[in-house]
Amino acid sequence: MNLSFQSGEQIAVLGPNGSGKSTLLQVISGAILPTEGTIVYRNATGLIPAESIYREVAISAPYLELIDEFTFGEIVRLHFHFKKVLPGFTMEEIIVQSGLSQSRDKVYKYFSSGMKQRVKLALAFFSDVNMLLLDEPCANLDQDGINWYQDLVRQFSLNRLMVICSNTVEEEYNFCSRKLLMTDFKL
Repeated sequence: MNLSFQSGEQIAVLGPNGSGKSTLLQVISGAILPTEGTIVYRNATGLIPAESIYREVAISAPYLELIDEFTFGEIVRLHFHFKKVLPGFTMEEIIVQSGLSQSRDKVYKYFSSGMKQRVKLALAFFSDVNMLLLDEPCANLDQDGINWYQDLVRQFSLNRLMVICSNTVEEEYNFCSRKLLMTDFKL
């Protein structure tokens, strides 16, 4: 692959299960190292060292684990201890925006899979970062959750790079102007 992504782009990475979408997303995020080649990160001020990219990135994926024993409110506080909150929002407003304010004090392990996905998406979208990486963002969401996700995209994706990995649900990526097929990069 020889790709370049720009701030403000919305890119869909598409392909069947096992095609490497999630791996690509994790490599872009800096969570895993590429087996070959390099990734260069830049912003308006110049190069960003790979070890500092975590400050610029928020990732949401069904396979990411959060602390089961924490309440939703505790998870939000912990997350935003390490990430800046999107300007104009408080942690309480993020909880309300998630649609889960009635579950603020509920222990995360008792959340349904759809509620857990909302938490992960809220943490990503309300982080003050330049890059949003979303792996199967509509996984486990009902139609209300999908509508909520699409509202987040409309409201909070401007001037940020969004990379969305998907294999089925067009509602996850139908707004993307650029679509990459993983099968185009396979030998």
